[in-house]
Amino acid sequence: MANIIVVFPKIEDAKSIRNLLTRNGFDVMAVCTTGAQVLNYADGMDDGIVVCGYRYADMRYGELHDYLPDGFQMLLIASQGYWGECTADNLVCVSMPLKLHDLIDTLTMMEEAQFRRRRKRKETPRKRSEQDRAVIEKAKEILMERNNMTESEAHHYIQKCSMDSGTNMVETAQMVISIMKQ
Repeated sequence: MANIIVVFPKIEDAKSIRNLLTRNGFDVMAVCTTGAQVLNYADGMDDGIVVCGYRYADMRYGELHDYLPDGFQMLLIASQGYWGECTADNLVCVSMPLKLHDLIDTLTMMEEAQFRRRRKRKETPRKRSEQDRAVIEKAKEILMERNNMTESEAHHYIQKCSMDSGTNMVETAQMVISIMKQ
């Protein structure tokens, strides 16, 4: 599920949208009336969707969009006259007067796209730091020296121990180094 934040200048409007979304199976994390409140909530999240109107007491949607963390998308609910300004990435518009099925379908599509991005990000292998690579290399050197292993055998050994113990390769390499020093 996506982290959804609703922001409209009138709290009644924001609560009405939240209630619509909640009744249709969405989990709304926060209801706000200013851009600053949205940014405060968004700082604690990796990604999410901001459902909003055009203008708030402290800023317009474009400014809020620029300040949001990278993982956030924005769903602007506004009349088509404002759509000419809607050229930014991660910004989708729904026209006023609002049709419930348009809002739900659009938000569902955005949530699914965010889920795919999140899954893709998890599947992308992390880059190891130089320090982490040095630890793994040192453990491989120790195994090669003491156990007459080839470099690939030592790497495979650390990898297998890592999978068996449920730790990452760096932690396993550190264990190998500490055990072999004794």
